Amino acid sequence: MGSSAWWQASASDWVCYAFADVDGYSKFGSYTGNASANGPFVYTGFRPAFVLLKVTNTTANWVIIDTQRNEYNAAGKWLLPDSAAAEYNYDALYPIDFLSNGFKLRTSVGTLNLSAGNYIYAAFAENPFKNALAR
Repeated sequence: MGSSAWWQASASDWVCYAFADVDGYSKFGSYTGNASANGPFVYTGFRPAFVLLKVTNTTANWVIIDTQRNEYNAAGKWLLPDSAAAEYNYDALYPIDFLSNGFKLRTSVGTLNLSAGNYIYAAFAENPFKNALAR
């Protein structure tokens, strides 16, 4: 192989997690933050039970918000899986709504909705029964 810079980075370890959308079960994608309490709506095609997200252009934590911890909208409790912190309770701002076809950001907090922030997300359905074979 040639002497490209990417080839010479032998001291670096890389991990790749690859996911694929499953209609009615899981959705993976991205959104751009607007730093508004009327944040972006993210269409998933189902009501999410679990959302994992991360802003990619800052060093903010990964965030998990789910419907087990948050039984009602708007959801304010989250986990930071890359932190030693316990469950974080953001109920004063209620940063996210779980909707029948996606989720909506309701905060200008940078971890979830930074102005021009690039966010990636993974969402899993609350009731993934689109392709169920019931009898």
